[in-house]
Amino acid sequence: MAVPGTVQGIVDSYLHLVDAEASGLVEGLYLEGSVALGDFRPRTSDIDFVAVAGGPLDEAATAALERAHTRLSRQWPKPFFDGVYVTWDDLHRDPAAAGSRPGCHEHRFTAEGSGPPNPVTWHTLAWHGVACRGPQPTDLDIWIDVEALKSWCDRNLDQYWRRLLDRASQSRSMWGLATMTPYGALWIVSGVCRIHYTLATGGITSKEGACRHALGAFPEPWHRIINECLRVRQQDRACPTLSGATAGLMGAPQQAVVVPDTAGSAARCPGVRRSRDRESPSPVLRAMRGERGPGTSGADAGPLAESRRLWPRSPNQLRSIVAC
Repeated sequence: MAVPGTVQGIVDSYLHLVDAEASGLVEGLYLEGSVALGDFRPRTSDIDFVAVAGGPLDEAATAALERAHTRLSRQWPKPFFDGVYVTWDDLHRDPAAAGSRPGCHEHRFTAEGSGPPNPVTWHTLAWHGVACRGPQPTDLDIWIDVEALKSWCDRNLDQYWRRLLDRASQSRSMWGLATMTPYGALWIVSGVCRIHYTLATGGITSKEGACRHALGAFPEPWHRIINECLRVRQQDRACPTLSGATAGLMGAPQQAVVVPDTAGSAARCPGVRRSRDRESPSPVLRAMRGERGPGTSGADAGPLAESRRLWPRSPNQLRSIVAC
């Protein structure tokens, strides 16, 4: 597949820098995440990669990679180029067996990594991966096991998302305030819905794909917040930054978009205000508070406020994974 121009520019720069530091070290480079899933957003997405070396990396190799990533961050501060370094043999087996591998997250390279790769990475790579160097993913015999993937997602729902939502249910806590921002709402809604998609279908989808899946999978009272998160994703403005959080909490002007509902007709997102309504709260904040937007009824008011109460305690209804 053709990748966006910014992504291609960063990939080309990375390969040039890493080859200059250690020629022949990176034998394969593959993109997964939002780029591979066709949901890359230039303002808010990261570029997720899996780099493959011929064998385990020694101290000299990891030092060379760290220098390459440092120089890349100076050339391309954003988007982040995040990923993991593995061997060809690692791709043929359960990623849990690989143990920790060197990796980079938000320009911070670490030789120990942040733990072993997870099945979501392997399955995304096998089914959707984009080859920038090396054989096509379909020619690599990458380890896949749908039942293991679902099992990992189920644990992730309880160990990550349930705990996060329990904290967020305290509206005056840091986590509670974070969920009132566009980024926080989108992160949680799309993350939970991605796990639901994987558990229901055995496949992998993007943030936008998860929201569209949720419109068909969940009852109508949930559609208002799902549509709002879909709108935020499409506008590419849900940044996890202080300015992004402030804009979301204070109600920065936004434009409504039209999204298809589950019946295929066009529906304007309820509660989305016009840009002249500068003094009213943002749509996400209104949804969090349980307030009605223009044209909404009591039946659909406050779905995210209700979701705070239900989602941490409804694993059979809502099961999903993190994103890209």
